[in-house]
Amino acid sequence: MTVTASPRLSAPRSASPPEGAGGVMLAVLVLLLLMGVSVLIGWLLSGATARVLPSAPPYLILVYTLGALLVLMPVTARLVPWITNWYYLFPAIVFLAAFTVLPVVLTVNYAFTNYSAVNSGSPDSAVRTAAGLSPDRRVVTLAETPQANTIQEYLKCRTPTCAGDTLILFDEEAAVPVRAKIASVSGKQVTLTAPAPAGLAVANATRLNRYEYVGLANFREIFAKASRALWPVFLWTVIFAFSTVVINAVAGLILGILLYNKRLKGRNIYRTLLFLPWAIPAVISVQMWVALFNQQFGIVNKTLGLLGITAIPWLGDPLWAKISILLVNLWLGFPYMMTATISALSTINEDLYEAASIDGASRWQQITNITLPLLRTSFTPILLSGFAFNFNNFGIIYLLTKGGPTQEGREATAQSTDILLSWGYNTAFASSGGQNFALASAIALIIFFLTLAISLVNFKAAGVFEEARR
Repeated sequence: MTVTASPRLSAPRSASPPEGAGGVMLAVLVLLLLMGVSVLIGWLLSGATARVLPSAPPYLILVYTLGALLVLMPVTARLVPWITNWYYLFPAIVFLAAFTVLPVVLTVNYAFTNYSAVNSGSPDSAVRTAAGLSPDRRVVTLAETPQANTIQEYLKCRTPTCAGDTLILFDEEAAVPVRAKIASVSGKQVTLTAPAPAGLAVANATRLNRYEYVGLANFREIFAKASRALWPVFLWTVIFAFSTVVINAVAGLILGILLYNKRLKGRNIYRTLLFLPWAIPAVISVQMWVALFNQQFGIVNKTLGLLGITAIPWLGDPLWAKISILLVNLWLGFPYMMTATISALSTINEDLYEAASIDGASRWQQITNITLPLLRTSFTPILLSGFAFNFNNFGIIYLLTKGGPTQEGREATAQSTDILLSWGYNTAFASSGGQNFALASAIALIIFFLTLAISLVNFKAAGVFEEARR
């Protein structure tokens, strides 16, 4: 007699995780879907809550998302049993999405908008005006239209009727703004699509400073002013990064070779003393150098004056300011190169030096024919990473010179010692840049592509791709 297996008795889903790179990608995809569904549920629930309770706190979306995640994780584990072995990746994916993916997405998005302190998507308190509400709570009458001749100009309407635009309403205390959709406008009267909230005693109104997509306008503005900002700043950024790496590497290499000599007495004391500039926080060190380089009262110029040398404007002249940056960065960076050299030297077999000594090689010949060639492999990634770091070394520029001194013919946000990153910072956050976040985002994208191109050239020149193929 033939027995047919019941569908209910079919083999259970495999609990063993898939193997290889495909299995990893599949697990990451399942976790991303789980997180995406949880965020979607949290967003929908928080939106529904906000419609019922307008005073609900914004962080409810996080509470709802976490709750949805706690419910969906065991459900997903029943549907895909092997995914429980990959749940340890979930925190990493969440932090990666929150602190890397989301900022990148927002930066790219803002680069194609006019988002700034003026166009911020917030109520414009500077042009607030007195307002009254009709008995049916549908018509708002404005006392005046500040900085505009018509109500359409005042509200910056997309259409002549202002239909679909937003009017901001305030009570007497102006504590909580209430957004109301506009149905139409006439004279200084604004008709709303729905009655104003019952508990709101309208006393003032204002417009919404919204931002919108402007296409490639930010990039056209950057390249239109390239001779006053982009090209000189980019050139100095490359010179600064390259010079810093070369100077620090040479200084660190010389000191590392000298201090690795086992016959040198007190070498551990020298190592400790030379390591101190790296151990002291850069914020403190740079402020110390600002005082030392003071043109009138700094100890550097005081010492030069004793030697009969005229005071040097270390931080007041464009050329000397750049030299000052390189000197201070040498002070901050050579201990790292020195430590890296000492560590790399410890991997070289001492028998090579003994054999070279037996063959009559001098100390200099041993360095040039044994030490330097064997250090090349260790130093290549260090030099490349050092170049990439200094290409975006905002700290030394901001703390020492703040991008100055000013230079004629340059943009206010891109002065003589500004690098690309400080230029973007000044555009986004300094008053001289007007807090133009969209333009700063476009600068950030340009920095990304320039850094990527330079990194590819460096990797190609260093033979990194050939090593990877092996």
